[in-house]
Amino acid sequence: MGGRRHHDGEGAERLARGLGWFSLGLGLTQIAAPRGVARMIGLRGNDEDRKAMLAIGMRELASGIGILIWDHPTPAVWSRVGGDVMDLALLGRALNSPRSDRNRVAAATVAVAGVTVLDVLAGQRLSREGNGVSIAGVEVPARAIEVRQQITVRRSPEEVYRFWRDFQNLPRFMDLLESVRIIDDRRSRWVARAPAGASVEWDAEIVEDRPNERIAWRSLPEGDVPNEGVVYFATAPADQGTEVHVELHYQPPGGRLGAVAARLFGEEPGQQVKGDLRRLKQVLEVGEVLHSDASIHRGMHPAQPSGTVPSKIMQAQRGGAP
Repeated sequence: MGGRRHHDGEGAERLARGLGWFSLGLGLTQIAAPRGVARMIGLRGNDEDRKAMLAIGMRELASGIGILIWDHPTPAVWSRVGGDVMDLALLGRALNSPRSDRNRVAAATVAVAGVTVLDVLAGQRLSREGNGVSIAGVEVPARAIEVRQQITVRRSPEEVYRFWRDFQNLPRFMDLLESVRIIDDRRSRWVARAPAGASVEWDAEIVEDRPNERIAWRSLPEGDVPNEGVVYFATAPADQGTEVHVELHYQPPGGRLGAVAARLFGEEPGQQVKGDLRRLKQVLEVGEVLHSDASIHRGMHPAQPSGTVPSKIMQAQRGGAP
């Protein structure tokens, strides 16, 4: 039984990869020659058809990228199914238009219907084969994104823990986080920015709280972004401050396809968390986020913290005399 399930899983992966390459090829063709593709399937190839082909081509390209770059491409495959439904609706309208070549439109409809069957089959097989991971004792679906980052902060574990435990401090260094509202001792309401100017919200609860050691949390049902996380605080070697370790699992809006879109908008999850930790270091060590306008970045970004902090600043932060 286990061998057959493994074989079926490999077959589903191969089918998904084939669909991914098909999406890339089709998307590139539609973007390169939108009028030609429109005429080939029986449309007139006017400006409206050209814009439709470009939009469909971009969607196919995004789906193909999502299928090919992720180890678990299930959400990207299902996004193809949604695209197929939209394509069939477009072709259905074209069939009823007297200005379309109905024979060509009918042939294109049959072809899209056949691909839809393959997409649904691949999505069903991948969904059955999906495996989960666990963090803080809670199962997270395999389609979730995992991020692990760490940094050393020249403050004691007690100070870093106390600052982080007050969740209302988190927007001070988490760039995409707009606000955190405390509901009670264990629950809070989070609002964050999403790609393309959207916003997302969710309620979270603390599932483990060891003062000065670790905090683990998870989102509650019905939130826009299901997520789990844990942050560890450990004394750095030679008593040089605190090592802050962050582990995060989350499902981006739109699943894996949403993560691909986030990367295209310059919001790669690992780099985002890395930047957040740099800002945390600066807030705790210097009292504010130091910005750099280096040309290799889009817009302002946190400056790379140095290994040491000027003694006068450290003394000022601790309330001592220079």
